[in-house]
Amino acid sequence: MLSVQGLTRRYGDTLAVDDVTFEVPQGAMVGFVGGNGAGKTTTMRMILGVLQPTEGEVLWAGSPAPRGVRSRFGYMPEERGLYPKQPVLGQLVYLGQLHGMNAKDAKTRASELLERFGLGERMGDKVETLSLGNQQRAQIIAAVLGDPLALVLDEPFSGLDPAAVDQMSELLREHTARGIPVLFSSHQLDLVDRLCDSIVVLHKGRVVARGTADELKASAPLRYRLTMTSDTGWVRDVPGIEVVDLEGPSVLIEPTDEGVAERLLADAVARGGVREFSRIRPTLSEIYREVAA
Repeated sequence: MLSVQGLTRRYGDTLAVDDVTFEVPQGAMVGFVGGNGAGKTTTMRMILGVLQPTEGEVLWAGSPAPRGVRSRFGYMPEERGLYPKQPVLGQLVYLGQLHGMNAKDAKTRASELLERFGLGERMGDKVETLSLGNQQRAQIIAAVLGDPLALVLDEPFSGLDPAAVDQMSELLREHTARGIPVLFSSHQLDLVDRLCDSIVVLHKGRVVARGTADELKASAPLRYRLTMTSDTGWVRDVPGIEVVDLEGPSVLIEPTDEGVAERLLADAVARGGVREFSRIRPTLSEIYREVAA
């Protein structure tokens, strides 16, 4: 298991990452969510050992992660780390060798992955001649090439078309099925919701929420929508009800508890003309906006 405990990073008077703690269990996929400047990339670089934390530590299997272990983490930087004027395959072979592979095995594995991602005919082309999406595919291959102990991926889905997103998702699931912990950041919250076992939300360098998508949704305020054939303005006078939004026959409410919601429904039925009474469960995007406000 990969875990970070109290990671903090200061740049002079600027506190970029503030006491960040979370875990990426064996075989789990964890989404790392936050706005630009939230501290995600800085945290990832501290996990890799590229940056030294001002405070805190990175643990592997419960002990401080040594350099030898972290060198076997697969990393994908957001800004891409491939050399634009070098051929794709040769560069991947070189990167595989840096991760301890011999040249023959690195070439075989890189060629297999390039074929899988539709780049078999572009192996000898320079990186700069590839589209941005294909460069992203090559960068993903570089991250997984050396049989990594863990994967730390910064915006891996950026620039990918839907088919490539599906390919990438399948590749990551293959790794988690082998017990490899995967941490990835993304602004595509629908993908995070769909793929991840748990989510960590970072805002201004601090963890403001974490848990499974269901846990985060369950912690959101209790909300219902009531729609009737007549005006619902009378709901404003019901004790225990906060009106969030009201527009003619439709009203969005926050009751203090389920009992208040049930009594409201009974009142509405007595008035006649109820078309809808439903629990509103927030999307991950709505939860993110709530906790990162």
